[in-house]
Amino acid sequence: MKSTFKLTTVAILVAASISACNGDSTAKNDTQATNTASQALTAQDAEKFLTETAKEMVQLNLEGSRAAWINSNFITEDTSALAAAADQKSTEAGVRFAMAAAKFDHVDVSADQRRKLNILKQSLVMPAPQDSAKSAELAKIGAELNSMYGKGNYTTKAGDTLSLGQMTAKMATSRDYDELLEMWQGWRTISPDMKPLYIRQAELGNEGAQGLGYPDLGAMWRSNYDMPADEFAKELDRLWGQVKPLYDDLHCYVRSELGETYGEDKVPQDQPIPAHLLGNMWAQSWGNIYDLVAPENADPGYDVTQQLAANNYDEIKMVKGAEGFFTSLGFEALPETFWQRSLFTKPADRDVVCHASAWDLDAKDDIRIKMCIQKTGEEFSVIHHELGHNFYQRAYQNQPVYYQNSANDGFHEAIGDTIALSVTPKYLKEIGLIDTIPDESKDIGLLMKMALEKIAFIPFGLMVDQWRWKVYSGEVTPENYNTAWWELREKYQGVTAPVERDANAFDPGAKYHVPGGVPYSRYFLAHIQQFEFHRALCEISGNTDPIHRCSIYNNKDAGTALNTMLEMGSSKPWQEAYKVLTGNEQMDATAIIDYFAPLHSWLKEKNQGKQCGF
Repeated sequence: MKSTFKLTTVAILVAASISACNGDSTAKNDTQATNTASQALTAQDAEKFLTETAKEMVQLNLEGSRAAWINSNFITEDTSALAAAADQKSTEAGVRFAMAAAKFDHVDVSADQRRKLNILKQSLVMPAPQDSAKSAELAKIGAELNSMYGKGNYTTKAGDTLSLGQMTAKMATSRDYDELLEMWQGWRTISPDMKPLYIRQAELGNEGAQGLGYPDLGAMWRSNYDMPADEFAKELDRLWGQVKPLYDDLHCYVRSELGETYGEDKVPQDQPIPAHLLGNMWAQSWGNIYDLVAPENADPGYDVTQQLAANNYDEIKMVKGAEGFFTSLGFEALPETFWQRSLFTKPADRDVVCHASAWDLDAKDDIRIKMCIQKTGEEFSVIHHELGHNFYQRAYQNQPVYYQNSANDGFHEAIGDTIALSVTPKYLKEIGLIDTIPDESKDIGLLMKMALEKIAFIPFGLMVDQWRWKVYSGEVTPENYNTAWWELREKYQGVTAPVERDANAFDPGAKYHVPGGVPYSRYFLAHIQQFEFHRALCEISGNTDPIHRCSIYNNKDAGTALNTMLEMGSSKPWQEAYKVLTGNEQMDATAIIDYFAPLHSWLKEKNQGKQCGF
């Protein structure tokens, strides 16, 4: 399961400046008035405004983070109300900051001041309209959707009431077609009630974005990447084009193997794959079906889940193990408060949001994770991912509050996963989880396992926001929400709903990030960036192994290079931060192709004579 990173309730993001309003006469008069007013403002006024705003932001961030933390860990009507109130306060402040920053658009200010002002104008993920009643409504909707997801459960035909975590575990391990179908359908019973709230949230978010000069909320989100919104969308398509041939061959092979397991009547070889058969509630990663598709004679001789149990790893020891990777690179150990205040296991006495997330409550040292850890190899990697957020948060804590974020939101998701790429057999042997390193003949199996997680995810990471951008632009209307969702899943993933879906089913709401209002392109970017970061760090470490065998564990040179980039926060355009580590300002998916080259050759051989495509 992928995590969401929520820096603060205000959710500051790096971005380019806001585009101009439309060119009608009213807008022209407003612009003329703004220009006249701006003539009276100076760089000194901008500095005073930025200094005062920074102080207010620090306090809002702390209050909002505490309220959100309590609501996620103690879901009640009261904590939801407190979280909604804090969210409304921060949202209204964010709108106020954005509008005030816009007054300096035509003032001659320093480059640093301009960057901070631009960040303020892009400070909201879900901008509220400039109306206190609508702002309150938007905050309440957000809290209600979060609570509906967190409390979601399903009572089976046998009468057992299951949480999402329990259903997810069954999806990962069951090979019973009908049981998998029941779990898949059961979880999606929680989301239809979300649809009216989501429709209204989209309306309010669009109104807020339009008030800031954008055509819609999707355009505002796409403008967060130090490049024009349209260019960003094209960049994602370019990167996907680099990866798609590898994905297509993986899809073809997996579909064939599933056809052998469940029968080609259930898995037609010329159709998309039924979504409930891929080992994951959302079919976003396929690692849990490795046993069904594993290459012959590729067993490396160990299973990380089993090795964790054999070595008496409990939830805390798993987190300690992940921390050890970062400290081996030269990073300081986590503070004692991290261990005192984090949530590691699901409480038996209350509802919590189990979705894994990393938190920075005070922009100093109060960093935490919140997840209901399961003692599996997959969760071991997720913990590395979450701690990547925490160590990134700590690295940029000395930056001004405006720059206490990643260079772009994909960076935050990529850092922990970059470390997880170094969780190789060589590393597992060094920390005592395995006794011997398998020879290169076992690499195909290990690469297959990795591809089922990483390559399988990439089109899903792309299509979630493709759907939302269409919703926000009005291209997809509420009556077509579900139909459009599955059209995009079939187009990008080659995955289909296993049964006929009602038009009002609202299956997008069964994925946390949709009701949670969390932009998803960051996860797509992270899957591209992590392989580039890994390749660069391996080169810095002096690695001579193939890239998929490289581990930077215990290499201080790699740690120093990584920290140099992390400390920058969002103080510079992401392209500059990218160049610090990779030497390039443009993302390049060839690192993925290099990493999986042996597997891709093997897949092409196995797919000969098969009908690929969907």
